[in-house]
Amino acid sequence: MSLSPFEHPFLAGLFGDAELAALFTAEADIAAMLRFEIALAQAEADCGVFAQETAVAIAKGLEGFKPDMDGLREGTAKDGVVIPEFVRQLRRTVGGEAAETVHFGATSQDVIDTSLMLRLKPASDVLKDRLTLVTDALSVLAERDGARSMMGHTRMQAAITITAADRVASWRALLMRSTDRLASYAEQGFAVQLGGAAGTLDKLGEKGAAVRARLAEILGLADRPQWQSQRDGLAEFAGLLSLVTGSLGKLGQDIALMAELGGEIRLSGGGGSSAMPHKQNPVAAELLVTLARFNATQVSAMHQALVHEQERSGAAWGLEWLTLPQMVMTTGVALTTANRLLGQIERMGRMPPGAERMATS
Repeated sequence: MSLSPFEHPFLAGLFGDAELAALFTAEADIAAMLRFEIALAQAEADCGVFAQETAVAIAKGLEGFKPDMDGLREGTAKDGVVIPEFVRQLRRTVGGEAAETVHFGATSQDVIDTSLMLRLKPASDVLKDRLTLVTDALSVLAERDGARSMMGHTRMQAAITITAADRVASWRALLMRSTDRLASYAEQGFAVQLGGAAGTLDKLGEKGAAVRARLAEILGLADRPQWQSQRDGLAEFAGLLSLVTGSLGKLGQDIALMAELGGEIRLSGGGGSSAMPHKQNPVAAELLVTLARFNATQVSAMHQALVHEQERSGAAWGLEWLTLPQMVMTTGVALTTANRLLGQIERMGRMPPGAERMATS
């Protein structure tokens, strides 16, 4: 075992997802935080908080910025967040009169939350694209094998005959609804965070709302009044992730049971056994169940993180950092695994009498 199976040398063969992992690296976080600070300066200049020349000096001064990672680690250990040391490094890099204007009117949570939004938004796009691949693969499966008969089961007991198309439709409907939910969330769910010290934008005065709106426009995020202690949006997103993996877990569980019963599904590429060479274990199907159950447990942590005391919480906020990136990764792995699993289905449903013999003769 390891602390992170997503990046483990061999467990990553099951749990790894390089495309999504890249959005949660320190480098990606720093790049997004840097985007926030440069965009904030530009938004404040555009709204007349200070001169355009100041914003230009900040942007130019931060070109090619290279953080002192040891300093960031030490600063985080001391301050509990990375931003105080990060801003110190930015101001040293900019120099001159413009240096003190870096981060003006903002607070640490504004930078960290907006960085998260800037990375969750493309992650959501990746997930939506992968959902489309899975639903398309299900359509192909239904077209190919949908007319074949199979036994329906209720409460784990044989019930009546259904078609393969009936079961595939139940899988696909769940995922289509998840696709719609993610698309709906993306319209306004990824919002800029800008509230200042206690969420009141006190340093920006009457220009605060305009600066926030312009900042959102520059960064391509939704404009929403500060949500620093209102975490329902993130909890909702986590719930959507768990709905996706739960739906895929149902697909995986059904396929594993069909493989156990035999006769109604034929899979290629199963996993081998060290003790029983004749076995072809339904590894991908089982993995979907594991991932579904993992995300289901993480949702409770995100709901615990809704309890942000007063105007800002350190404890609940840190809980999100431990939970949400793993949920995104889990969802991405589940979608990739489901697409691979569907490609391994050589046949679903029973062949007509005599057809199996003819196919192998």
